[in-house]
Amino acid sequence: MRFEHGFQVSLEWTGDLGRGTADARAYSREHVLRVDGHHEIHGSAARVFHGDAALWNPEQMLLGALVQCHLLSYLYTAASNGIVVVGYTDDATATLRTHADGSGEMTEAVLRPVVTIAAGDPALAQSLHDLAAETCFIARSVAFPVRHEPTVRLADDPLS
Repeated sequence: MRFEHGFQVSLEWTGDLGRGTADARAYSREHVLRVDGHHEIHGSAARVFHGDAALWNPEQMLLGALVQCHLLSYLYTAASNGIVVVGYTDDATATLRTHADGSGEMTEAVLRPVVTIAAGDPALAQSLHDLAAETCFIARSVAFPVRHEPTVRLADDPLS
């Protein structure tokens, strides 16, 4: 059975500094992402691409989408398999390769989820990251590898 779901985001470039794109340094990379009913996300290019380092850039948002998707897939998978998750953090990284012609691509993302469980088999909890990775919509949609280096901790074990 197949289902399709639509999603909508609006973008407004806010970086015209009075000269438009007269040259590559004449404009700001700032923009605003909007979705009805949500707060705005103010974005820019990465600092290395003449953006504002204080704002989210597309590469961070892509990595953020991967991390969120894995979290949500994992929580569902854990609940479906009797694993009681009481804590979850992730410190993920991604690598972007650029080329002389200005093009580039993400070459890899590494997710490092640390999951704390209160009940269930820790080995099963560890292995469920593979299933979560297989079901994550975003990871299934990207053209680069998404690796996982998960850690499972027990809530009642002060040494884990």
